[in-house]
Amino acid sequence: MSKIRVMNENMANMIAAGEVIEKCASIVKELVENAIDAKATNIKVSLVNGGIAEIKVVDNGQGMDKEDAVLAFARHATSKIYKADDLFFIETLGFRGEALASIASVAEVILETSEGEVGTRVHIKGGEILEVTASEARKGTSFTVTNLFFNTPARLKYLKSEVTECNNSLQFLERLALSRPEIALSLTNNDKVLLKTSGSGNLLKTIHEIYGLNVSANMLPIKAFDDDFEINGFIAKPSILKKNRNHMHTIVNGRIVRNNDINRAINDAYNTYKHEGFYPVVVININVDPTLVDVNIHPTKQDIKMSKIDSLTNLLYRTIKDTLYDNLLIPNALYEEEKNEIKNDFEIYQSECIKKDEDEKANTQNEQMVLDLDRIPVQLSESKNEENVKNEEFKHLKLNPIGQVHRTYIIAEDAGNMYILDQHAAHERVNYEMIKQKFHDAEVKVTNMLVPFPIEMNAADYLTFMERKSTLEELGFGIEEFGINTIVVKSHPTWLKEGYEEESIRSIVDLVISKEQKFDKDKFLDSMAKMVSCKMSVKANEDLSQTEMEKLLDDLMKCDNPYNCCHGRPSIMKYSTYELEKMFRRVM
Repeated sequence: MSKIRVMNENMANMIAAGEVIEKCASIVKELVENAIDAKATNIKVSLVNGGIAEIKVVDNGQGMDKEDAVLAFARHATSKIYKADDLFFIETLGFRGEALASIASVAEVILETSEGEVGTRVHIKGGEILEVTASEARKGTSFTVTNLFFNTPARLKYLKSEVTECNNSLQFLERLALSRPEIALSLTNNDKVLLKTSGSGNLLKTIHEIYGLNVSANMLPIKAFDDDFEINGFIAKPSILKKNRNHMHTIVNGRIVRNNDINRAINDAYNTYKHEGFYPVVVININVDPTLVDVNIHPTKQDIKMSKIDSLTNLLYRTIKDTLYDNLLIPNALYEEEKNEIKNDFEIYQSECIKKDEDEKANTQNEQMVLDLDRIPVQLSESKNEENVKNEEFKHLKLNPIGQVHRTYIIAEDAGNMYILDQHAAHERVNYEMIKQKFHDAEVKVTNMLVPFPIEMNAADYLTFMERKSTLEELGFGIEEFGINTIVVKSHPTWLKEGYEEESIRSIVDLVISKEQKFDKDKFLDSMAKMVSCKMSVKANEDLSQTEMEKLLDDLMKCDNPYNCCHGRPSIMKYSTYELEKMFRRVM
């Protein structure tokens, strides 16, 4: 007797649902993406108990006739592709034809849809159509999903709490709103408004509607292209950082995607502007020929493969790096209050937001306020709350050191401002740029060690080090084999701090060994420069003479980026004369 049987269609749909429908947010994703593919400009998502009890998605898209409304629940039924070649030119969010069949197989679904003349209502449960009747003729589509996982209790048991399920849907819709600012999106849970975007088509306005004023006012526009890719969007100043990668939004041809290479390039561009473990807020649109992108990797369609990825990551890295460099700021220690002068557009907008925030607190209604950003300048970063000091201008500042505070901070002044410098951060920046420059010098200056010292390793570390030691030798380190799993260091470049040579070399050797399996020379050199510059720099609680402070300030003025240490901490803060006088009420 044959052991192999062809499973029935409903069983196949339930298995497919295990890949497509993982949680409530999965249903929200599939239904909202279908609405977008149907040319909807207004999409409303309503949840009950985070979606566990009910999910309802209403759109104003093209709608369906009766025949399509029934056929839509069949497996692999799709209007997005018709032949195999279409897989190479996918421009819609959905195309597999599995979502509705998967949802209907594990839940109860009521579909109401119309193209504007005759409406159709389809009621389906567990993959079985219960009834098909006429409905209202409102153009668009409405899906109501209840009894989720009623026939797969094991999966129902693994749904998270109401808060978690709701948060998953909220995070998805926030990302989707950023990818489609021209679409008005709203999300309610138990009739409470959690998200509402205007669909204005203004990306910066959408960023404000999601993140608020503090983030939107600190975004920098980016735009660049090469032969294969075009990128545009906004990146946050280094003062706006988050503790996870969830706020790094990358959108390829209108599709929200996850790609480790892209995220790594973005993070590397912020390398010297932030602490390790913190991540920037970015919204970046990437436009590329669809033939270079493969989204047919996973049913969620968020993981992609892309041809010429190295070209894209280089373009992203250079563009973000250059934008941050061109907009470097000395942070003001205090924000200036409004002065008695004509306000610019941003100041008017800011004061209106404050007033609206106060009104909102007094208002018991749940509906979120929708702010009008249409007249706000595109580059909000040019607020009077911060003074953009370009590198060349900063290099010509004549700072006079006055003294130290707590043997950690240097107080300096010029004609109109007072500056506070973190002596360790400032010296670390000076040393970091000096070491990086030494890496590129044509002539490598080396000093021989009076007493060469050996370094023992285990066999695995020794093999790894010997494979990579040429990088150190190019920098001027004299290294030879010295017995079993042992090396001896006989010389080193002159820029190592005197008295700390052995400690620094041991740390460098450990760094060579600890780098990931795919050794990246540039990243290693940057990590080494950071580590050595930190060890070489003056520490907190260390006395500096007047001459030493003057030398440090002069060296800092010559730096390419004098505003941060190599780990992203600010090295200098500014108090304007006005701010000081305001603090002591000399001005009102």
